[in-house]
Parts: sequence; C-alpha cells; structure tokens
Amino acid sequence: MRILLLGKNGQLGWELVRTLAPLGEVITVDYPEIDLSRPETVLKPIRTIRPQLIVNATAYTAVDRAESEPEKAYAVNAESPGLMAEEARSLRAGLIHYSTDYVFDGTKGSPYNEKDTPNPLSVYGSSKLAGERAIEQTGGAYLIFRTSWVYSLRRDSFVTKVLQWARQNRSLKLVKDQISGPTWARMLAEITAQLIVPGSSDIHGWMRERCGLYHLAGSGYASRLEWGQAILKYDPHPEEQVAEEVLPAATADFPAPAQRPLFSALDCGCFERTFGLRLPDWELALKLAFDHSA
Repeated sequence: MRILLLGKNGQLGWELVRTLAPLGEVITVDYPEIDLSRPETVLKPIRTIRPQLIVNATAYTAVDRAESEPEKAYAVNAESPGLMAEEARSLRAGLIHYSTDYVFDGTKGSPYNEKDTPNPLSVYGSSKLAGERAIEQTGGAYLIFRTSWVYSLRRDSFVTKVLQWARQNRSLKLVKDQISGPTWARMLAEITAQLIVPGSSDIHGWMRERCGLYHLAGSGYASRLEWGQAILKYDPHPEEQVAEEVLPAATADFPAPAQRPLFSALDCGCFERTFGLRLPDWELALKLAFDHSA
C-alpha cells in the first residue's frame, strides 16, 4: 500500500511516520513542499504520488491567533482537506483526517457523541468543522477522527508547558473548569495504524464500508487542573520542580482572544464498536508517555 502522509513534522505526524511504516510505502511531505495556506499546493504531490491512502496530520492549531488570521485558518483546516478529499475520490484512495472537540460549545454537560450538533465558539473550531463538512460532501472513502487535547513530549504542548512552569514558579494556577480527554499523540498514531491493518489489501473498499466521522480520544476525562496535577505526579524528574502549590483557577481568570468550550469530552463508543479498539485511560497513557521519555 502506498501511503501519503501530510504533516510529517507535527507532533502527530512525527509519530505516524513510524507507526504507518510497517503497512507499506510511506511518502511524507510537509512545509515548504506544501503550504496549506495556499491549498492548491497539495494537488501536485497527490497527483504525482497517486497514493492508495492519504493521511492528513496537518492543521492550523494556533487557537488564539486564528481569531486574527481566519483566512489562513480556513485555508489550512477547511479548503485544503476538501481538496485532499476530492483528489482521494478521483484516485479511489482513502483519506484519514483528524478534527477536534472544539467543534462543540461545551454546554452539554456530558461527553459528546457524533450525533450531537456542533456549535463552535472560535474561528479555529469553525474552520475545523468546515473541514469535516468539506470532506463529507465529496462522498469519498474517508475516516474523520475528532480528538481532544493532543500532546507530545517531543513538541510544545500543555504537558511540556506545565513541566516548564513547575521548574520556574513556586505557585501554579491551572483552570479547573475546562474539561476534556487528554490524548497522547503516539497512541493516536498507533491506533490509526492498527485500525487500518484489516483493510490494507483493499483500503478503499474497506474504508467505504466504514466511512464516516468518529470520536477518538483518551478514555475518561479531566480538568486542566487535574491533568496538570497528574503531569507533576508522573514527572520523571520531580527533583527539578520548584513549584510548591498548584491552585485552581477559572477560565475567566485568563482572558484570551478565542473562547474555549468548558466541557468538551468525547464519547468514543461508536469508534470502539466499529473497530474493536479503544485508547487507554488518559492517566495511564500519560504515565506511559513519561516512562518512554525517561
């Protein structure tokens, strides 16, 4: 199977390079070979490589900056995935794309399933929702995975920031009213590879049968405060911490250009029933992430 991976240098893309390798020939591209703020640049590599599977790990993820750069956010998160889906359909190729819990407004009060109506609060969330719909409208063989709070220890993430803050400040303030499911990028990449193994001999036909949008995130959920406390608990070098206390705060205490959903945990039951797989509990995954980095 010939796989084209877009976004090889991101926190998820870096992991996908390694997890997809056993499945066939993996050809990777990223900026500056493609510049998704100019969506047409994605056409050449797809038409040249003619993959059987496209995996899109690119995204404009600067949530606050997107408020002042909506055109760029929509180009990367909506227009480019739409073009990928059109090209995949013309090649009879499959497309895997990742979306976000930020398509919801966070007011439901319980985990969101795929039938819940999106209502994004930010340009970022709106652009990601537009990308989902652009892919769906092509009618091709696609899998869209909405995920949440993706982190890596290799790149800047909430986890690396908390570790840094704890080494620089005696007191940390973390919000207790933002709640979702932390998701380790490596496990997201591993489950992506695992789920397509059964269809590798006819990936287009296999994906056509399972085509759709699924929620896929770390099991369970936590507030950013609880997540931060777990990060400090499993820090492999606690002796470097100078933080003496972690205090609860409210989102309103940290004004930002973009509004965040407060409770955006995802119900991943549909994914589990369809593919027979699930991501482990978010706290176990965090501990494993630290174990692998030590």
